[in-house]
Amino acid sequence: MEQKTSGGKLMLLGLQHMFAMFGATVLVPLVTGLSPAVALFCAGLGTLLFYLITKRKVPVFLGSSFSFIAAIILATATCASGELAGAFKEGFAASGYNAIGYMLGEGGGIIKEPAYQAALPYATGAIIVAGALYLVLALLVKIFGADKIKSFFPPVVTGPVIICIGLGLAPVAISYMSGWESWVIAAVVVITVIVISVFVKGFFKMVPLLFGLVVGYLVSIAFGQVNFSAIQNADIVAVPSFFLPKFDWRAIVIVAPIAIVTFVEHIGDITANSAVVGKDFVKDPGLHRTLIGDGVATMAAGVLGGPPNTTYSENTGVLAATGNYTPVSLAIAAGFAIIMSFIGKFAGFLESIPGPVIGGMSIVLFGMIAAVGLRTLVTNQVDFSNSRNLLIVSIMLVVGIGGAAVPINPDSGFFLQGYGLTAVIGIILNKVLPEKFGEKKAKKQKETA
Repeated sequence: MEQKTSGGKLMLLGLQHMFAMFGATVLVPLVTGLSPAVALFCAGLGTLLFYLITKRKVPVFLGSSFSFIAAIILATATCASGELAGAFKEGFAASGYNAIGYMLGEGGGIIKEPAYQAALPYATGAIIVAGALYLVLALLVKIFGADKIKSFFPPVVTGPVIICIGLGLAPVAISYMSGWESWVIAAVVVITVIVISVFVKGFFKMVPLLFGLVVGYLVSIAFGQVNFSAIQNADIVAVPSFFLPKFDWRAIVIVAPIAIVTFVEHIGDITANSAVVGKDFVKDPGLHRTLIGDGVATMAAGVLGGPPNTTYSENTGVLAATGNYTPVSLAIAAGFAIIMSFIGKFAGFLESIPGPVIGGMSIVLFGMIAAVGLRTLVTNQVDFSNSRNLLIVSIMLVVGIGGAAVPINPDSGFFLQGYGLTAVIGIILNKVLPEKFGEKKAKKQKETA
């Protein structure tokens, strides 16, 4: 039976949901060079599309996806022209994904380069393809069932990919710090997030990143690290900086395969949301519908120049904290996000956030991504005494973190690389190596222990 909630309470719940998603959603564009205002608009639009596609039954908010950050930076730099592309390719060939942190430099230098900004449409074009891949997966789920499709992505495959994503982003977080002042600001952000997450109760526990951003910004002002020109020059009302996508196979093969990882994350988020609400959304309205909603939202974001969308566990946490599961409150939050995207002064404030604040937030979030990968392996009791599992994970970690690339058409710059290559190798190894491979050895080790 649906809860009856007054209009005033619905508005308050909507505001809570907007604050819950805010810190994480704006961080993705700040790190990748996309527009935070566009990201807010796309999050709101994506949530409304999801709301309609899932028959207004699933209380979920869709915000910017962290899983795509490194892929967006790599795809953009790969498709950029001139010295930037050459320098990046040389650095990537030498040090793999560590080149991302190196090229970003203090304050995220690469994302401010005109050549990088000009190449961003190729990344958003690839984001559209990633969203389309969601639709393909939704069709497969509808035809074969979720369990059959999930068999290609067991924890022994998805866990290492998530770990690689988190560890691959580590240099990005560190690139924002240079000098003792920036490290102090970043440390204040990290400590604030820890204190709010561990010691505070109620709704505020759900928005530690927002507190970290505010406290870090105030400390940055005290250190003279904030440039207010972006706020001063901004109009009160301004249309977000939308732009149309472009398509390049080099970007597509880097970005689109990440949808394989977020597909598994999506299943986990919808399952968790179902557990909190007390309804089985995998059956009604159906996992295929939630996947379509996520895919369409991501495609819409790519068309408008925004980052890909994904279901947010932060907002599921708000559902649990408030005990109110009305899907309308998420739609109201989406409306607030869209309105905020048109406030020019607010967009100027987001642009004025100093690099060390972004770096401090990134340290927490990127580390948490890697930790989620570890948790995936632990909670699913992946047996590392079994040499089969040990081999799959070890090979995937080296390929993913090492930045391996397999040439498909080198003359055109067409490579299968990064997390897409990692996922493909993991899927193949999982299907090729027999389940009993390594079990005898593991059994002997247990007997002699």
